[in-house]
Amino acid sequence: MATDLTTIPLSRIDGSPDTLGNHAGKVLLVVNVASKCGLTPQYEGLEALYKAKAGSGFEVLGFPANDFGAQEPGSHEEIAEFCKLNYGVSFPLFAKADVTGPAKQPLYAALTEAAPTKQGPAQEFRDKLKGYGMTPTEDPEVLWNFEKFLIGRDGKVAARFAPGVTPDDPALVAAIEAELAK
Repeated sequence: MATDLTTIPLSRIDGSPDTLGNHAGKVLLVVNVASKCGLTPQYEGLEALYKAKAGSGFEVLGFPANDFGAQEPGSHEEIAEFCKLNYGVSFPLFAKADVTGPAKQPLYAALTEAAPTKQGPAQEFRDKLKGYGMTPTEDPEVLWNFEKFLIGRDGKVAARFAPGVTPDDPALVAAIEAELAK
């Protein structure tokens, strides 16, 4: 039986408690983020997407993780400051925690169970990592920073996108718009 995503305890980057249940009725894009990654500029697109669609009941939720190449080494305060100063991030950020492996946070365990495979160029991304001498994860694990889980208003995972799928990718935007229309 699938875990109820809305009841999993979460902690905001400022230490305050939260759950996805507090965002009930909204379409959510849950993204594991990092400040020192080649994909970090996606913060700009995520913020633009958030601002464009927030009025329609859409939120981006950022989950910093240091799982991949130690690309999120900062403290909570450093991460929050980096995001605000460099990308004007105003969407909610959560406490840094693992998104893969045996110590992964319960939310990511439930997300990967609910959507074990991702859309987009995952194999190409794996091949690129191998070219850099890295050993990429395999599904259902999160592949890298900036993987995206789309959660519908019903609190269930509607789609999952590979890290290389940018916030302005037509497939991602169409999936978000389809969920917002429900």
